[in-house]
Amino acid sequence: MNDSSLRRLLQHLWDRLSGTAAPQPPNAPATAAPAQPSPVFSPPDAAPSLPAEPPVAVNVAPVQRAAPDSDAVPGAAAIVFEAEPAPPPPARPEEALKDEGPGEIVRGAFLHGAGSRDYLLYLPPGWERASLPLVVMLHGCQQDADDFARGTRMNEAARRAGVLVLYPVQSQLANPGRCWNWFSPQHQSRDGGEPALLAALVEQIAEAHRVDTRRIYVAGLSAGGAMSAVLAQTHPELFAAIGVHSGLAFGVATDVMAALGAMKHGPSVFQNAQPPGLPTIVFHGDEDTTVHPVNGERVAALGPDDGEVERAQASGGRDYTRRFKADTEHWLVHGAGHAWSGGHPDGSFTDPAGPDASAEMLRFFLAHPKRAVS
Repeated sequence: MNDSSLRRLLQHLWDRLSGTAAPQPPNAPATAAPAQPSPVFSPPDAAPSLPAEPPVAVNVAPVQRAAPDSDAVPGAAAIVFEAEPAPPPPARPEEALKDEGPGEIVRGAFLHGAGSRDYLLYLPPGWERASLPLVVMLHGCQQDADDFARGTRMNEAARRAGVLVLYPVQSQLANPGRCWNWFSPQHQSRDGGEPALLAALVEQIAEAHRVDTRRIYVAGLSAGGAMSAVLAQTHPELFAAIGVHSGLAFGVATDVMAALGAMKHGPSVFQNAQPPGLPTIVFHGDEDTTVHPVNGERVAALGPDDGEVERAQASGGRDYTRRFKADTEHWLVHGAGHAWSGGHPDGSFTDPAGPDASAEMLRFFLAHPKRAVS
């Protein structure tokens, strides 16, 4: 199926769902692109209004190799997409590829009452033979799934660990800068907006690929990190742990001005900041001028005497301070700006000199499956 055919089909599905004209394509140019790209914030001037009531999902998702009825959803429509081989990770002698190969990349689109989103899904070798964990990765502003996957190298780490990785893609219809709308009240509740859309997408992928539902995690950079903190509040039953890189705590902003204040100044705007309530790992650069480093401290919510402290140097050369206790880790990367620590320079907003945030997040996640409810 070529791009034009797919777009016509998705437009037809949208018309059937909404009874209105099809929306502008997701890759349409933003109406007001920022002069200086920011990976955390862009006012959603072009965002359409969203329904207040719980939306009904129409799912468009990859179902290759699934049982014939494994992805059936009442009232939903599905499209099967071709899988493509995942590009091999950069050659590193100490990390030889397994005999099974690099895994697969699946691209799809998801239609929901709160909007439509494209996504990329990484499937590690042998995913069909076991119920594996899933990590949801939310990119920052001015990024997309491919850029974020290249920069974080999360697929490479996930292949070694046997983990699926889902990269939802923000639409320019929802935000001209492709930022997740973490600061908007309509995107801070369980039953509507982006939290409802993302949760429905995760549930669809988990069902279609037999994911271990005790081990579903969400992480993000900047605006994506802030949205991860939102999801921890709105859908704590879905996720076992979260990762917030250069992001902000839930509750620090409910409008544009509060968001800008929280990003730049931190301490004076935290009256309503709420800790995630789930096991949490935080990374933040102490020279971040886009999102003040104190935001990471507020997400971790560690008191001055909480946990242990480790000071060390990453293999790339950056020093860091790691504070940790059983369910929380806070990594402060010294000399780092607003960038994914230990990332690859092929992606945007990365700092190759820092500790490997992707590997450390996976380690933390896999040590924290969902707690059993007694």
